[in-house]
Amino acid sequence: MAKRDYYEVLGVNRDADEDAIKKAYRKLAMKHHPDRNPEDKGKSEEKFKEAKEAYEMLSDAEKRAAYDRYGHAGVDPSAGAGAQGAGFSNFADAFGDIFGDIFGQARGGRSSVYRGADLRYNLEISLEAAAHGTETKIRIPTMDECSTCHGSGAKPGTQPKTCPTCGGQGQVRMQQGFFSIQQACPKCHGTGKIIADPCSSCQGAGRIKQHKTLAVKIPAGVDEGDRIRLSGEGEAGVNGGPPGDLYVQLHLKPHAVFQRDHDDLHCEMPVSFTVAALGGEIEIPTLSGSARIKIPAETQSGKIFRLRGKGIKGVRSHAHGDLLCHVVVETPVHLTERQKELLRELEAINVNDSDRHNPRAKSWMDKVKEFFAE
Repeated sequence: MAKRDYYEVLGVNRDADEDAIKKAYRKLAMKHHPDRNPEDKGKSEEKFKEAKEAYEMLSDAEKRAAYDRYGHAGVDPSAGAGAQGAGFSNFADAFGDIFGDIFGQARGGRSSVYRGADLRYNLEISLEAAAHGTETKIRIPTMDECSTCHGSGAKPGTQPKTCPTCGGQGQVRMQQGFFSIQQACPKCHGTGKIIADPCSSCQGAGRIKQHKTLAVKIPAGVDEGDRIRLSGEGEAGVNGGPPGDLYVQLHLKPHAVFQRDHDDLHCEMPVSFTVAALGGEIEIPTLSGSARIKIPAETQSGKIFRLRGKGIKGVRSHAHGDLLCHVVVETPVHLTERQKELLRELEAINVNDSDRHNPRAKSWMDKVKEFFAE
């Protein structure tokens, strides 16, 4: 079977530069590597070898020139074997780049620079603070740059030394049969430096654990689970890297009166037996003061009164929510003999004309009778 054109195999133009060829090969190697395609290992291995061969030829300037001039005939078996030997470093470099991409290692990097970790702080606030907004202070533990060594990790007056194992590269190459794998240096852990005389304050880490106090401004209308981002207030970076961020996670404390449902508020409104029966007016609290509600006569337990605009204006809302008051008719307790006597008289009247005075109870009893009659 005739070999495909090497440029076609890699999917690049004939005038592609070295970087474009390497990039195309890395993409194909990642896609067709047999370990990444166990369900179709044979076909993947064939394509992987084909891409490898094309890269070995086109990554070598002399072999590429011969191929461009004479095609496959210009690359005889001995030249192919030579490519496998002479061009192996280029192939290993590309393959090392692939593994570097997978494991997040910077190829040939010195003194790896890392961004500091993001932090999270759980903050409990009251419903009133969430509704109206507030400003509070928090004290958090964090890893800051050591003020003694200024993050170098070395004792003042000394400097970190170049790692003798990797020569300051931060990475070493390990040969495993046909493959050459690049990984972080085990001696300096990828930094490229060795601290012979560590700083006494941070013991060579370059960072120390401290506590700091921050002011947090909480906007009006925040809800359970909302986060406030404080840029640059996370942990300090490594080797001069930028600091992370601090995320303040908000949690609402249980409220004695209200329950929040997004922008709406709910509350139970106890109503006396007499007011529920005869009607009246009661005062209820709101987050902005108090309000009065007229209770119609013959109000039943469970009825909901809605007060428009007495809820919360959320941070993403254009208007205030509502306050929903749930009526709970309270049965009298600790009755006197006179109260009991009056209630018995009332009950006798109700029983004599239950269709009129207790229609819901009468309807329910009728349904019960029909159920047991079936």
